[in-house]
Formats: sequence, C-alpha cells, structure tokens
Amino acid sequence: MTPFEIVKRTPKNNCRECGYPTCLAFSAAVAKSGEDLGKCPYLDTTGLNVLQPPGVALEELSGQRDQVLIEHLKNKISTLDFSRIAAPLGASLRGENNQALSFLFLAQEIFLDKQGILLDGHPPDDPRDQILLYNYIHSQGGPDPTLDWIGLETLPNSISKVRTLATYCENRLAELFAPLPAATIMAACRALGGISHPTPSATLGCIIPVLPKIPQYLVYWESEPDEGFPAKVKMLFDRQVLNFLDLESLIFSAERLADRFALELA
Repeated sequence: MTPFEIVKRTPKNNCRECGYPTCLAFSAAVAKSGEDLGKCPYLDTTGLNVLQPPGVALEELSGQRDQVLIEHLKNKISTLDFSRIAAPLGASLRGENNQALSFLFLAQEIFLDKQGILLDGHPPDDPRDQILLYNYIHSQGGPDPTLDWIGLETLPNSISKVRTLATYCENRLAELFAPLPAATIMAACRALGGISHPTPSATLGCIIPVLPKIPQYLVYWESEPDEGFPAKVKMLFDRQVLNFLDLESLIFSAERLADRFALELA
C-alpha cells in the first residue's frame, strides 16, 4: 500500500502519539520501512496488508533507523556551544579545549563530545542509549527541576505511552521489589544516587537522578495479600521534563532505570 492509502485510515490530526511529527510521516514509514502499525492507536487496520520488503528483518530495519537517527542527532549537536549549555544541562566541561561534556546517567559516567559517546569508558551497546543522551544534549538544558511531580498521563499526547511505561518499568519493578525488604530496595536506590522521599501510605519513595536535570520519583507500595492488593510501583516526573526529553526518550530512560535496579538487586 502507498502512504496515501494508509494516511486515509489515520485520524489525520497529527497527534504525534506514534512518535512521528505527522500522520503522513507515520504512513510513509509504514509503507516504505515496515514501521509497526500498532504505533498509531487510532489506525483502522481492517483489510490492511502491509508487507515487509523481501529479505529484510524487522530488527535490521529498526537498527538502520536507529543509526540514521543517531547520525542526525550528532549532526544537530555539532553546532552547539558546549561551554554555554554545560551548566543548564548539569554537566561539566571536559576534554581538549573544553569540547566535551561529562555527567552521570543512572550513576554511570558519560563522556560526550561531537564525535561520539562513552558510557563508563566504553561505547554504549544499545543505540537507544545514544539517542536518549543526544536528545538530552540537544535540549540545551534549562532551569533546575521544580520537583512538582506528575504522572505520565498528565503530559500531553501520552495516552498511548502509559501502558508502555507500566510494562517496561512500573510493573517490572513491582515484581522485582515484591519479595524484598524495603531496606534492600532503598539500598539499591542509593546505589543509583537516589534520595529517600517518603510519601504517606506508600512503603517507600525515592527520587533518583536519572540524568542531572531528569529526576524520577519512584513510589512503591508493598503487597497486601489479605486485602487482595499486589505490589505496585508508580513513576512520577517533574512537570518540566519535556523541556529536556521527548516522550519516547523519557519512557526509555525509565526502562533503563528498571534495568539498573535489576542489576543492583541481582
């Protein structure tokens, strides 16, 4: 099918919930690159038969798109004055002639210059880490977080992302935490640079600096079998968070937070 045949089935309101700037851009990606139809929660898929280009795996296409995006973002930050944006990003200047930035990403040391990224001294294994970090740099920083906490559902165009956050972060952490004492969970929080921030009725709360200007507030309720309540985790974000990251990168940062907890508690 052509992009125009697909775009007729979208709401054509450019809501961006799919991650693309317009419904037509999403439709072109579906038709030409095999993008996932499910990324548009409103698409009428009745009778659609979109085939992958022969011999090309979805994983390969995804990897190609990631590399194209990485190169695009590298090009965009190449014109930035690192000396001007370091402080608004919560970063330090490093390298020859202060042409590199250093900061922490979930307690891991990031060294980023206009040629690439090192994470704890090594190139990141997952291209999504690079996309996240380049997006953070491209934001050019801003005022300190206000610690005015909101749920993801409060952010614009986030309806389709709430389930993704629950699947890859909140539910995963609840399952990981459920058999553990609160002291063990708090120790893992502190290992990631977190600070205890109790909240009424919850078992524990902890503010974790995922990136210097991206704190995330983890609230955990232990299970209550007698009441029929399972363990639960809720992630809250600073109200200004979209000044620093787009929604896709924000959700991936929460997924990475869950990954880091899994390592700390292994």
